[in-house]
Amino acid sequence: MDRHRSMLRRGFSHGTDSDIYSNTKYVNDPIHGYIDLSKTILQFVDTPQFQRLRHLKQLGSSYYVFPGASNNRFEHCIGTSHLASQVLQGLSQRQPELGITERDFRCVALAGLCHDLGHGPFSHVFDNEFIPRVCDNTSWSHEEGSEMMLHYAIDDNSIDIDEDDVTFIKRLIRGSRTGTGDEKLFLFDIVANQRNGVDVDKFDYIQRDCYNVGVKSSYDFSRLMLNSRVIDDQICYNHKEAYNLAEMFHTRYSLHKRVYSHRAAKAIEFMLVDAMTIANPVLRISDAIHDPRQYQNLTDEVIRDIERSREPELQEARNIIKRINTRDIYRFVDEFIIPPDLVSVVTSSTITEAAIVGFRADGDDFSEADILIDFCRIHYGMRSENPVDHINFFSKYKPDEKFSIPSEIISLCMPQKYEECIVRIFTRSPTKRKQIQQAVRKMVAKLSSRIMGADEDGISSLSIAASPSNITPNRGLTLPDDTEDSILKRRRLDFGHV
Repeated sequence: MDRHRSMLRRGFSHGTDSDIYSNTKYVNDPIHGYIDLSKTILQFVDTPQFQRLRHLKQLGSSYYVFPGASNNRFEHCIGTSHLASQVLQGLSQRQPELGITERDFRCVALAGLCHDLGHGPFSHVFDNEFIPRVCDNTSWSHEEGSEMMLHYAIDDNSIDIDEDDVTFIKRLIRGSRTGTGDEKLFLFDIVANQRNGVDVDKFDYIQRDCYNVGVKSSYDFSRLMLNSRVIDDQICYNHKEAYNLAEMFHTRYSLHKRVYSHRAAKAIEFMLVDAMTIANPVLRISDAIHDPRQYQNLTDEVIRDIERSREPELQEARNIIKRINTRDIYRFVDEFIIPPDLVSVVTSSTITEAAIVGFRADGDDFSEADILIDFCRIHYGMRSENPVDHINFFSKYKPDEKFSIPSEIISLCMPQKYEECIVRIFTRSPTKRKQIQQAVRKMVAKLSSRIMGADEDGISSLSIAASPSNITPNRGLTLPDDTEDSILKRRRLDFGHV
């Protein structure tokens, strides 16, 4: 036992408090093993504001598709705080000249712990989809919510913390290097790295999400942590880790492609947003973003609140939730990737519900209310840019000189593009899916002809000079001529659900 305690102390102590073991509790995490929770960290963990994160699914609606995706913001934040401390401990041991202080350790660990305090029901569904729909002209983000809940946790639980530390923690959560005063700039690369996206938030959620959904990860974040050092106030990496970093960003892209933006998960996301939008005038869900006391009680359980309600105004919302529970979900209709040189032309003002309705065939009975359009941007973390191009490296021969590494030196098999925009069409009415797909493809064909300057009226208002691109639907997604009713019935008979 004494040997085990000694190993734990060497593995987790910051090397600054002589009595850290007596003030520390340990939790066993499936990703990182034993994690130490110091007295300072526990002050925040053992609050209603942080415990709330146990009731927020990390992957939102993806849990309805991937049964293992039951991980919550609670364990992610603890893991992120742990990795933030480990990164700083490694830098302090390898480069004592950095002068990393106990305050640096404390604030960076708390920033990692509290960076997601402000997430709403089903995580990004709340601030990216629900709030923009119900709050016109409101640009609210979960980062703002995190700052609100951080202050509330401190005040509500009488946590003794210096106001300058609180300001520093909020800056670390934002990852902004501007207006940092005398703070060490490399500290802003740890929790939320705005320079290149290499941070412990990503280290934890990529590994944790892969573990829970059963996706294999081919990159090793522990090697990155061991092979890092500070040069010119930036965290840089050994040049041998260039491909490892490229794999990290590829894994991020793969998770977005295969899990976070899964078609069924997106369909259910639309349903959750519809249900909360209908319930909002009664439950005043959106008001919580301005009131931390109300926000503290706002979790994924809001869906259960709607189900338990008896207000007649919420009947439609209850019906939507029942459809989710009986797997009668909104249906995917079609999708197409927009060529990069057409992204500025083919936009949400071009592809609209009204535009699709305009291509209805005789006898079609769908309306704008039946159609849902999703503009899905998936990238490696920095839009169209390769994030590895923004990372600096060092060699063992000159460890204090930083340099960049071009992609073609890392590998000739690196991607040529780092971002894609996918337009996806869904419907609230499964029986109308075939009609809507046919209308969508007529619209796409018409749009493509106009872009290529082949409009029958000679009008090329959307044309791009010498553009070689075209919008091509995927033939593999073409629906059969069977009626949607027969397809749904056959699937229910064969599998018990859709």
